[in-house]
Amino acid sequence: MAQPSARPRVLPPGSDSGTLVAVPHAPLSGRLPGGYRGAVGTRRRLTTAVVAGVLALAGCVTTGTPTTTPGATVTPAGTSIRPGSEGPSSTPAASVVSPSAAVSPTSGPTPSSASVGPSTTAPTVTAPPTTSATGSAAPPRTTTATTAAPPATCVVPAALRGLDVERIPGTRKVIALTFDAGGAPDGGERILATLAAENVPATFFLTGNFVQQNPGLSRRIAAAYPVGNHTQTHPDLTTLSDAAVRSELDRARAAIIAATGQDPRPYFRFPFGEVDRRTITIVNDACYVPFRWTIDTLGWQGTSGGMSADKVYQRVVDRASAGGIVLMHIGSNPTDRTTLDADALPRIIAELRARGYVFVTLEAVLPAAP
Repeated sequence: MAQPSARPRVLPPGSDSGTLVAVPHAPLSGRLPGGYRGAVGTRRRLTTAVVAGVLALAGCVTTGTPTTTPGATVTPAGTSIRPGSEGPSSTPAASVVSPSAAVSPTSGPTPSSASVGPSTTAPTVTAPPTTSATGSAAPPRTTTATTAAPPATCVVPAALRGLDVERIPGTRKVIALTFDAGGAPDGGERILATLAAENVPATFFLTGNFVQQNPGLSRRIAAAYPVGNHTQTHPDLTTLSDAAVRSELDRARAAIIAATGQDPRPYFRFPFGEVDRRTITIVNDACYVPFRWTIDTLGWQGTSGGMSADKVYQRVVDRASAGGIVLMHIGSNPTDRTTLDADALPRIIAELRARGYVFVTLEAVLPAAP
């Protein structure tokens, strides 16, 4: 399910140039329609940063020391702040957490010497071809089901630790469509049909509950696209104990593997976008990198929240930029049952293509687990 906030935010100059840029966010409050929440209480949230260069990961493990990129902009680690969503913001926060150094792009995958824990081989799932960043068909993606045993040794790339990534690195005119699935499946079949008809890749974040309630749809999603972990029950993780956070991650991973044969690592998205340094550390230690978004369609608000398919379309095309990550949803609004993201998707794809954008998955940042 979505975790957006309606408060907009400005992306700074150079945010698609491959440097790491700290972005202040405006505070949010209150409960949004349909069970979606903004920030609660006085907790402060962590901002996200631009990741410099395409980082390689074998399975979900890479090691190595980042090198400093001249001219990179980095804010030293400090007190985390509350993240918001895209667009202009007039209320900057006081402090931002960023990595200790910027890194230069790597040229390709780096073999891993670390183990991600014991697993049991199960039937293989082969995905149909997807479109690469050059527009050509990529070979089918094959995944092997494994048990959801926790990783024995797992190292997230140093440059990605502590981040809630919201942009594809570099200056190429690429954009990533991402879909959260944690509630009703109402828009799922139409979304899959549109993506298949247009030969557009995407990334899906599934909750364990969604997968258990919709195993068939979940299998079709995972057979064609990368999937990520969106927790088991979609709680605000910042309100839970360390053990409870790990339980949410582990139970969701087990459910996704059991239903789809695909390991969701290393992709993760925080429910409601609620995040702090502690929860990011737990997520990283479980072999995940959290991904936020650059553009929130707000389609989850439904017509009861003042949105329409036309407004969803306009928000995306007006805010599109190189390296953008678009947040959309499979489900319907729980009040009015509208599926505005599914409704607007064909027009969004057509217009972004007309403007020269190439669609990619989050594998453009780091590869999925094999």
